[in-house]
Amino acid sequence: MKIVLAGGTGQVGGILDRALTAAGHEVPVLTRRPTRPHELFWDGRTLGPWADAAVDGADAVVNLAGRSVSCRYTAANLRAMMDSRVDSARVVGQAIAAASRPPGVWLQMSTATIYAHRFDAANDEASGRIGGAEPDVPGYWEYSVRIARQWEREQQLAATPHTRRVALRSAMVMSPDRGGVFDVLLGMTRLGLGGPVAGGRQYVSWIHDVDFVRAVQLLIAREDLEGPVNLAAPEPLPQRDFMRALREAWGMPVGLPATAWMAELGALALRSDTELLLKSRWVTPGRLLDAGFAFEHESWPEAAADLVHRVRVQRGRARTPLRTLRTSP
Repeated sequence: MKIVLAGGTGQVGGILDRALTAAGHEVPVLTRRPTRPHELFWDGRTLGPWADAAVDGADAVVNLAGRSVSCRYTAANLRAMMDSRVDSARVVGQAIAAASRPPGVWLQMSTATIYAHRFDAANDEASGRIGGAEPDVPGYWEYSVRIARQWEREQQLAATPHTRRVALRSAMVMSPDRGGVFDVLLGMTRLGLGGPVAGGRQYVSWIHDVDFVRAVQLLIAREDLEGPVNLAAPEPLPQRDFMRALREAWGMPVGLPATAWMAELGALALRSDTELLLKSRWVTPGRLLDAGFAFEHESWPEAAADLVHRVRVQRGRARTPLRTLRTSP
């Protein structure tokens, strides 16, 4: 198949690029800074030669473009997060609408952050509560939900009647790649800082990179699936338990707890934001499970052990051969 990755040079794009290429697919990547033969220039805002070269005649388009959320949530950064997501979704829709041979499916990245900050129940696609205007969350958290809603709305508004559309409401994708969210969490753990934050009641939803790839492949293949789909492992857990399992996987006996204000200082030092630590993301994959998808990594303790092993192998700290990445649905 020809599967286009728009904005495909980030962590998640790299995961998909490697796996889909290894599976024998043609994978054009749209990026603002092309450096490899299969990469094409686009600015994420305007139509260009990339539309005819990549999108026209493709089997699938996966749009991952958007400014990283690992930043301080200033007004300027929040606006950049909004614009980069909405503009790229709009121009991908325009390219598909203009194609003489439009792709069969358009997978548009979204986020599990679209759901409400809650402790009382899990959010699936059917019964989940969309966030916004919640009395116990800061205003910029509400803006994050607004970004997610507008992101999905742009795909819904696109004039692409011959292309199936899926919104990927993805939880944090855990992989051993440097710079990814797992790398950051593991770094904190190695320093003895991987304890509960603000009590640790807030839920963490996640998905192993192997299952993320397999879910994307399933959604490309299954013509009966469209609309929002949660990409998250079926066993989210409170942050205190999540970090305890990561400490055990690495072999770190202690993890210092942090109050909310200590987390704010840490986020400031990392040029990140406390929403990533404090918002309760309790998300379950209702539609994937209904479609018969079988997760290879359902449980976080087992997934954390697998990821830690891969980190050790990649960084020369173990002799066991790296487990082959299986990518079939």
